[in-house]
Amino acid sequence: MADAVKKSLGYSDTPIIPGSCWHVHDGDRPQPRVVNPGSFSTQEAAGAPPSDAVVLFDGKCLCNWLSKDNQDAPWKVENGYMEVVPKSGNIHTRMEFGDCQLHLEFATPSVVVGDGQGRGNSGVFFMRKYEIQVLDCFENPTYPDGTTGAIYGQYPPLANVCRKPGEWNMYDFVWIAPRFAGSQLVSPAYITVFLNGVLLHHMKPLQGPTQHRKLAEYVPQNSIGALELQDHNNPTRFRNIWFRSLNTYDQLG
Repeated sequence: MADAVKKSLGYSDTPIIPGSCWHVHDGDRPQPRVVNPGSFSTQEAAGAPPSDAVVLFDGKCLCNWLSKDNQDAPWKVENGYMEVVPKSGNIHTRMEFGDCQLHLEFATPSVVVGDGQGRGNSGVFFMRKYEIQVLDCFENPTYPDGTTGAIYGQYPPLANVCRKPGEWNMYDFVWIAPRFAGSQLVSPAYITVFLNGVLLHHMKPLQGPTQHRKLAEYVPQNSIGALELQDHNNPTRFRNIWFRSLNTYDQLG
């Protein structure tokens, strides 16, 4: 009976798939692990992360985050979100990780002050080096490689899909870390970016760590690092931050 069930799952008399040890439709091939997909966020409440996600911020505390001096993170936490305390400095995760799916939600200040780069400015830095811009770009033009969703100083996003100031925006990323062999770059960093469900970048190769008014240039590094959020003197809010690992390099900081 067991053999009959096993046989019904697939075939063992088909060709081997190139680059693998598995037959086409192989019933012995490991099944995908089961993951509860969680739920989507609304403007009123953050959704639930997938069951295999590592939660970096759940709306309750900054225990997974550190200040720029590796002390307790000084930003404010209330009502299910964290808020930048201007001039307190960037914060970063205690955990370091590499290739991942990352979800993060942000809201720029509802009271509009300034224009261009001065309005609702922050940033999401993978490995504390590679910035995807956070900015209030709702009816607020700025230089294109510094608009919301830009790979800062390198590539503008394919579209401006910012919601109004004070409303929640939802980022989803697929991050592939750069690889080095000694001092030699083997593979650059790649990123795919969705904002509010709209594709902004697809497997875009980064030119190196992002810079302000400078060209990017790779320097040898590990393939894991912390996630950093920027204090740009605006009380930007963040909530519902989690990642799913795509490799086996993760470790606690």
